[in-house]
Amino acid sequence: MSISISNLTKKYGEQTVLNNVTFEIGEGEVVGFLGPNGAGKTTTMKILAGALSYDTGKVKICGVEVSENPLKTKSFVGYLPEQNPLYLDMYVKEYLLFVAETYGLGKERHERVNELIDKVGLRPEFHKKIGQLSKGFRQRVGLAQALIPNPKVLILDEPTTGLDPNQLEEIRGLIREIGKDKTVLLSTHIMQEIKAICNRVIVINNGDIVADYSDLSKIKAFDENSYHLEVEFIREVNLEILEKLEDVTNVKRVAANSFTIIASSDIRSLLFDFAVGTKNKILMIKPIERSMEEVFKSLTN
Repeated sequence: MSISISNLTKKYGEQTVLNNVTFEIGEGEVVGFLGPNGAGKTTTMKILAGALSYDTGKVKICGVEVSENPLKTKSFVGYLPEQNPLYLDMYVKEYLLFVAETYGLGKERHERVNELIDKVGLRPEFHKKIGQLSKGFRQRVGLAQALIPNPKVLILDEPTTGLDPNQLEEIRGLIREIGKDKTVLLSTHIMQEIKAICNRVIVINNGDIVADYSDLSKIKAFDENSYHLEVEFIREVNLEILEKLEDVTNVKRVAANSFTIIASSDIRSLLFDFAVGTKNKILMIKPIERSMEEVFKSLTN
C-alpha cells in the first residue's frame, strides 16, 4: 500500500481532531478527500507529509512507518499545502533549482527542473518572478516543487482554490496526467473536482471517516445508510401503510399512485411482496439518482 493509516488519533488539547481514523490507498489510486471545514482533512495530510506529529495509531508511506523513519517517508512524498508557501521575490527557475538542491539533487537538478517546467506548463512564465505570476501559474510552481523528488505519493491540499474556470480545467488536467503513475490524495470542497479527477472518494466528518466510495457511480443511486426509490403502483395505495413497512424512514406522494421512498435498506423485494399481498401491481420501481452534493450533505450534516 502507498498509504496505510490505522487507528490514527490526534488531539489539540482537549479537542480530538482525528478519532481512530483508518484507511488504505493503493498504488496508482487518485483519491478525493472530502469533508467540511474543520473535519480533519488538512491535519491528516500534514501527518502523512511528516509535517505534524500524532498521538496514537500507525501511519505508513510505502510500507515505512512515518514516526520511525520520517526522513525516508518524506522522500516518498510530494506535498502541496493549501497555502502555497512560495518565495515571491525569486524567479521561477531559481526557486525550483533551490528546492532541488534542498532535496540533494546534484548536477541532474538542472535537467529535472527543466523537465518539470515543461511538464506543468511553466515554460512561458519561467523567466518571471513568482510574485508576478497569476494564481494559476503559482499553483503550477507549487506542483512542480512537489514533483521535484519524483515522489511515489502526491498530497494536494485544495490545489484549485481561487482559480478561474480556465485555470481550473488546466490544473485538473495536469493532476489527471500526474495521477497516471503516482498515488494522489487530493482534498477539495468542489464536487466537480472529484468527478473530473478521482477514481475513489473518502469522506471525513468531525475527525471520523464516514464513507469510502471505491465506485463513484454508486453515489448516484445509494449511499451505505440510505436507499432512495421511486415507485409507481397501478392502483391507489395508502401512504400511511407504506410508512409502516420495515426499514422505511420517509414516504412522499408525488402523484396519485406514485411515491418517493427513503429506507435504511434495499426494500425493492419487500415492495413487490407488498404489492402481491394487497393485490396491486408495480408499474415502475427505480433508484433515485442522487448527486454527490446530496450524498455529501447527508453524510456531514
